[in-house]
Amino acid sequence: MLLDIQNLFISAPDKEIVHGLSLQIKAGEVHAIMGPNGSGKSTLSATLMGHPKYKVTKGKVKLNDKDLLKMDPSARAAAGLFLAFQYPKEIPGVNLVSFLRASYNAVNKARNKKFKPVPLYNFKKLLQEKMDLVGLGRAFMNRNVNEGFSGGEKKKAEILQMALLEPKLAILDETDSGLDIDALRTICEAILSAKKPEQSLLMVTHYERMLKDLKPDHVHIMMDGKIVLSGGKELAAKLEEEGYDYVRKILNEKNPLKIVK
Repeated sequence: MLLDIQNLFISAPDKEIVHGLSLQIKAGEVHAIMGPNGSGKSTLSATLMGHPKYKVTKGKVKLNDKDLLKMDPSARAAAGLFLAFQYPKEIPGVNLVSFLRASYNAVNKARNKKFKPVPLYNFKKLLQEKMDLVGLGRAFMNRNVNEGFSGGEKKKAEILQMALLEPKLAILDETDSGLDIDALRTICEAILSAKKPEQSLLMVTHYERMLKDLKPDHVHIMMDGKIVLSGGKELAAKLEEEGYDYVRKILNEKNPLKIVK
């Protein structure tokens, strides 16, 4: 098992957000988590990457049989975890090639003590290959990280990081957020180009349209801080058609005494 989450509880400073979530992802699998706003999807994504705002109060998370919760964020990246942000940050004064070269050398050095930092000239050649792969123009190499980028360009820069760092599991937190139909299509093409067969994806999304291209093996519905329903990609199609009332109806039929938010 690549990722094994057991009975996870997560709190922010003022309240508990995730209440007993369990999820297992095997190598090479593509999973999608859908759910209404406020159900805890982004909290889960940030917590898995080690965001200090969130505190795990109960439960276990293992990545390749190693205790993920005992690792700091840099160790999680070295272990093969990657998070693409819903709202990528701008970093004025730091150009993309310097940022990515530092990340690439640091992660690979942590993974392999014999790894030697790649000289700038050689790294630029590698970066050009990856930029072509995800469809991001080479002119972006010398621009400051995400500064002045459009929404689609920021998301391509995130997928470019994924292509360079080659994580075992990439979490894509609402990568479709803020994209029009054409931009979403090019982002999906970039993800499919960058993804290797043995890599796993955990996508957080509101819409079925992204899943039509990326074809998840499993779709999970998250409500009120836990996964309440799982199925195949047909579950996402049903949501697109009937909304979350479809899920509430099923849950209330199973347990009529429980009110599902």
